Amino acid sequence: MAQTLLDRITIDPEICHGKPTIRGLRYPVDNMLELLASGMSIEELLEDYPDLEREDFLACIQYAAKLTQVKSIYRIAS
Repeated sequence: MAQTLLDRITIDPEICHGKPTIRGLRYPVDNMLELLASGMSIEELLEDYPDLEREDFLACIQYAAKLTQVKSIYRIAS
């Protein structure tokens, strides 16, 4: 496999205000993660978004996992 999953996540200041998206399309990673967290399956999302692939959703999950790999987390005053 020449392309890694994370290569599917792109950041372009001209697309969705620079938010991470799937393959440069207007599908923000955070929106897809919210749908997965709401209980939708990848299969259901593939039906709703036929131009996306299973690997795109796996890439979103891997991207989120990488973001949590930090040495320290500090509470921010609310």
